[in-house]
Amino acid sequence: MPLIKHGAESDDPWDYVEDEVELSDGGYFTVRLSRFLAEAPTLSDRNTRVGVRLASDDDVEELVPYLQHIQLIEIDFPKYTDGRGYSQAQLLRRRYGYTGELRAVGHVLRDQIFYMNRSGIDAYDTVRADLTSVLEALKEYSEVYQPGAGGQVPVFRKRHGS
Repeated sequence: MPLIKHGAESDDPWDYVEDEVELSDGGYFTVRLSRFLAEAPTLSDRNTRVGVRLASDDDVEELVPYLQHIQLIEIDFPKYTDGRGYSQAQLLRRRYGYTGELRAVGHVLRDQIFYMNRSGIDAYDTVRADLTSVLEALKEYSEVYQPGAGGQVPVFRKRHGS
């Protein structure tokens, strides 16, 4: 599956490590939130980069004390109809000020890309989508009406100069 990041297809140095698999001494890896929280003190001692994969039912607040040390947060979209990942992304960007990479993983389809971007997600591990299709999705709407974490200025603010 291609990784789309900053509007281009990108190599992915990150590996997702299942709970029962031992972590290597180096490299870039992501683990589930429960494993991260259980091993947080020892993970910070490693000479490596650590990321977290959030399931749709994980509580984002549990990550708050660690946000400055996490380079990547993967938000899992288990199926098309599960929108809890959008809320997780909004919370991380807007309420908690997370500035690292937010990556959508799992069942990520072209139709969701624009809305994921509005929620603050900036990388997409896509299913059945190519670079051209993803870039088209990001530019599908030229104006937005609601504020979002994606940085686009809403129409009402443009109209009123605020």
